Amino acid sequence: MVETRFSKFLQKLGFSRAGHQYEALERGELETLFDEQCELKASEKDKTVIALPPKEASKCRREDLAKAFYVDLQNGLSEFSVTQRRLVHGWNEFVADNTEPMWKKYLDQFKNPLILLLLASALVSVLTKEYEDAISIAMAVLIVVTVAFIQEYRSEKSLQELTKLVPPECNCIREGRLQHLLARDLVPGDIVCLSIGDRIPADIRLTEVTDLLVDESSFTGEAEPCSKTDTPLTGEGDLTTLRNIVFMGTLVQYGKGQGVVIGTGEKSQFGEVFKMMQAEETPKTPLQKNMDNLGKQLTLFSFCIIGIIMLTGWLQGKHLLSMFTIGVSLAVAAIPEGLPIVVMVTLVLGVLRMAKKQVIVKKLPIVETLGCCNVICSDKTGTLTANEMTVTQLVTSDGFHAEVSGVGYNSQGTVCLLPSKEVIKEFSNISVGKLVEAGCVANNAIIRKNTVMGQPTEGALIALAMKMGLSDIKDSYVRTKEIPFSSEQKWMAVKCSPKNEEEEDIYFMKGAFEEVIRYCTMYNNGGIPLPLTPQQQSFCQQEERKMGSLGLRVLALASGPELGKLTFLGLIGIIDPPRAGVKEAMQVLSESGVSVKMITGDALETALAIGRNIGLCNGKLTAMSGEQVESMEQNKLAEHVGKVSVFFRTSPKHKLKIIKALQESGAIVAMTGDGVNDAVALKSADIGISMGQTGTDVSKEAANMILVDDDFSAIMSAVEEGKGIFHNIKNFVRFQLSTSISALSLITLSTMCNLPNPLNAMQILWINIIMDGPPAQSLGVEPVDKDTLRQPPRNVKDTILSRALILKILLSASVIISGTLFIFWKEIPEDKANTPRTTTMTFTCFVFFDLFNALTCRSQTKLIFEIGFLRNHMFLYSVLGSILGQLAVIYIPPLQKVFQTENLGVLDLLLLTGLASSVFILSELLKLCEKFCSRAKKAQTHHEDV
Repeated sequence: MVETRFSKFLQKLGFSRAGHQYEALERGELETLFDEQCELKASEKDKTVIALPPKEASKCRREDLAKAFYVDLQNGLSEFSVTQRRLVHGWNEFVADNTEPMWKKYLDQFKNPLILLLLASALVSVLTKEYEDAISIAMAVLIVVTVAFIQEYRSEKSLQELTKLVPPECNCIREGRLQHLLARDLVPGDIVCLSIGDRIPADIRLTEVTDLLVDESSFTGEAEPCSKTDTPLTGEGDLTTLRNIVFMGTLVQYGKGQGVVIGTGEKSQFGEVFKMMQAEETPKTPLQKNMDNLGKQLTLFSFCIIGIIMLTGWLQGKHLLSMFTIGVSLAVAAIPEGLPIVVMVTLVLGVLRMAKKQVIVKKLPIVETLGCCNVICSDKTGTLTANEMTVTQLVTSDGFHAEVSGVGYNSQGTVCLLPSKEVIKEFSNISVGKLVEAGCVANNAIIRKNTVMGQPTEGALIALAMKMGLSDIKDSYVRTKEIPFSSEQKWMAVKCSPKNEEEEDIYFMKGAFEEVIRYCTMYNNGGIPLPLTPQQQSFCQQEERKMGSLGLRVLALASGPELGKLTFLGLIGIIDPPRAGVKEAMQVLSESGVSVKMITGDALETALAIGRNIGLCNGKLTAMSGEQVESMEQNKLAEHVGKVSVFFRTSPKHKLKIIKALQESGAIVAMTGDGVNDAVALKSADIGISMGQTGTDVSKEAANMILVDDDFSAIMSAVEEGKGIFHNIKNFVRFQLSTSISALSLITLSTMCNLPNPLNAMQILWINIIMDGPPAQSLGVEPVDKDTLRQPPRNVKDTILSRALILKILLSASVIISGTLFIFWKEIPEDKANTPRTTTMTFTCFVFFDLFNALTCRSQTKLIFEIGFLRNHMFLYSVLGSILGQLAVIYIPPLQKVFQTENLGVLDLLLLTGLASSVFILSELLKLCEKFCSRAKKAQTHHEDV
């Protein structure tokens, strides 16, 4: 573009041999040319900007930083500069370095000792010139290996998708405006604003600081938060001593600040930590450990049986090579090598199903833990209730009452005096005006496009000011100091200088009534401060309790020249209406044996009102205060905590103590929360659940699970999914074990009885593909049964192989063995020679038994007619594919040669189908008997109770 303009410029200044002929540039073309030349220079500057090492940046003054990064510290970068810098520095994120190529991952599948044994068997076949067997075994190995590879690849891809579901966010100044961006959009030179609860999105050199404390434990290992400054440093020291630098991944614990991004992505100090993290392997879940132990036990058992088969066959004079091939093939068929993969796939699919329901699980083990959860401790605000807080009532210190209409973060609604219903605007009533002014000035929230940037409570106060036409009152003051809210002190205050220089500095405070009133010596009466008498204080306290009993969150407001000499202005009542679906969720969770406990920082009356409103513990509420929790010994608290349903006026340390007490009493605890004060409890709970929209970065970091829409009822879906996943894994185990025990026993019995082997090596491998392949995998994706949620949480000590499951496995295996041996005995000729018809009938009988067994394994308790034939589409397709595959093996000549089969008649197939269905019929009858016994037991218990 620039080159084109420049050539045009030369053309305009044309040179001829006769002499110089000049032609003036048009004004618009000249301006465009200069603009483009400036852009080119700016582009070149942006491309030369480099990430600054923290030690070097710590010594720079503000002016030096602005020059080094070509940035205006007040207005930030332009979008053009950001684009140019991103070309050089890339996105502010870490990309997993998957240097291992696909072909290597595929070859790693062959490292399985069983596969190597099978390949050894194929090699022996080549040496003995049995090429057809060698090719067939090699093909079967390829199929098994490819299936395993695809499953693992899908698991990895699913996990990569999960990491993209929770992008960290930040507040950044660009082109003079405060913008809410994804952290990955940052480039060196960006101006980032930090506030309490934020996660630092990149390495930043601070330029403005207000009481900033940063938790750098994730970076330095130091538990104590680090106090930060914005002044340049002169001395030498290590990274932990750089008090004007904040590092990516650390957390703002207190105060606020602003600074320049000096390093992003791999160029940040946390980039080194990320590389170390890549080397770490994810620990196995308890379920996976159980599965591994199960696999080892079965492997040992299988090899013992195979050893006996080979020894017996050799003693009987059978061909040792053929016995070795059968033995190795049987090992592959018998050992449930697919179990760990199935566990991973089932968990990942469960996590992705939850993601569709707006529940993000950060760690896979949590999926299985959800099925064991029997206590949910929930923060009230933003979790059980909606996140759009609304002011509904005002009471001034001189006794004026007003009601507020309208919902949400907008100016729709009015403020009316009671009982006259007079609409108030601005300072038409001085007492109400001063109360609303204090709430607007002592505030860090911003409302844009009906959404709040900041805390919902502060958003409600801004919305109130908008309704009264006072939203711009904040601009009348210059803030000089802020004392941020903390869950310990329960108030926040700002010191402001009025822009009218004649007036003195003034403090505005808001917080819990009992804390704010301690700093007040006066109360406002129509704009005139009067001494705060005990009678007046008692009146205000009664009003606060009255509002709290209605389920309102009550804020007290005050203003004055200094802390300790404030004028009390009045009370504001904010309602956080219960979320849709919470009441129903409470009922279902209660019926399923999950106890819900509400832990809140609010007063007793507010907590009880909300508890009754949502149907907590069916309205039979027992409450305990934070002070009572603190004074009680841990072991005594563990005895009482189970009976309490509401904890009020709690601090972070109280929440932690409650969680620990519940865990000591043997409960598996889930904790839900959204604030900085919930972070410790979220981290210590068995399952930490954070809110996705109102949740702070601290709470999201500490949690294992995130509710994207802040919807409490979504927990119900997550618990349901957790229980369903465990049931699906049990179904899979039942199917695999009954099939492998049947295959082992069949060969063992025929060898012991000196009969020819009913199945050859290729047929056993085909059975193995069905056992580990699609029909088996489809049991892992069986949709969750709606009745599953109403079942009590499972005991975390319960094993997969319960006594009932072992009996069902042995019953199914007995039927399969009996039926298959019957066909083998019926079809074997008198000379006991193994003919193609004998093996074909036996082989097909076993496969049909396998498929009917899979059908009944879809549920441990429900009949097939109750769960529905067509509900699991993947199961239907896989069974249909297996049937077509089996028919192909029987009737297609090239496959007949490989599998040593021959054509069967229609009557043969009908006989085999009828016989194989016996395993399905018997299992369904057993379920029916269990149902009748269970009902009879319940009826008897009910009769005894009456």
